[in-house]
Amino acid sequence: MIKLFQKHDKIKPLYAIITLAGIVGFAASFWQMLEKIAILKAPTAPLICDINSIFSCSNVLNVWQSSVFGFPNALMCIIFFVIMMTIGIVGLTGGTVAKNLRLVAQAMTLFFVGFGFWYLWQGIFVIGSLCIFCLFCYSAVLAISFAWLRLNHSELPISKSARKFIDKTIADGSDLFIWLSIALIIIAEMVIQFV
Repeated sequence: MIKLFQKHDKIKPLYAIITLAGIVGFAASFWQMLEKIAILKAPTAPLICDINSIFSCSNVLNVWQSSVFGFPNALMCIIFFVIMMTIGIVGLTGGTVAKNLRLVAQAMTLFFVGFGFWYLWQGIFVIGSLCIFCLFCYSAVLAISFAWLRLNHSELPISKSARKFIDKTIADGSDLFIWLSIALIIIAEMVIQFV
């Protein structure tokens, strides 16, 4: 029984990260969805998130990249962040999250890491503007991905050598450096393009 509580105390902060990042991502994607609805009603209407020519939701939401799958990307993000918040709350409150559900959640998160990187690349180098809500969403995705890797690393369906590498990376904290490096690469891209 004591061992169970000790294990929960070690993973509780990771579920807290998933929950809090899920809340941030949900709020940002929900607000972005409201902005998308506003722009569909009145394409020339000024949006709250139109700060300047660089941070301009109007410029981003009016291009095909903002609805890659035929519906607004924000809708997909709302669903994703609600799922992450729900799983995070279950884990945070001491509930057991089944291994398969954790692995599916991590796979979803990795999809959003790649999709978000592509979307931000499009914003920076193709569209020439950024949506401030997208930056909050992507920051939340990176935080969630960090937490899932820490929670699932010993159960990932990968080779022994890959698992050994990931275990070592997590043990010495290099995984945090990797996630922060992704964020720094995006910041560097923004600086290179817009400064």
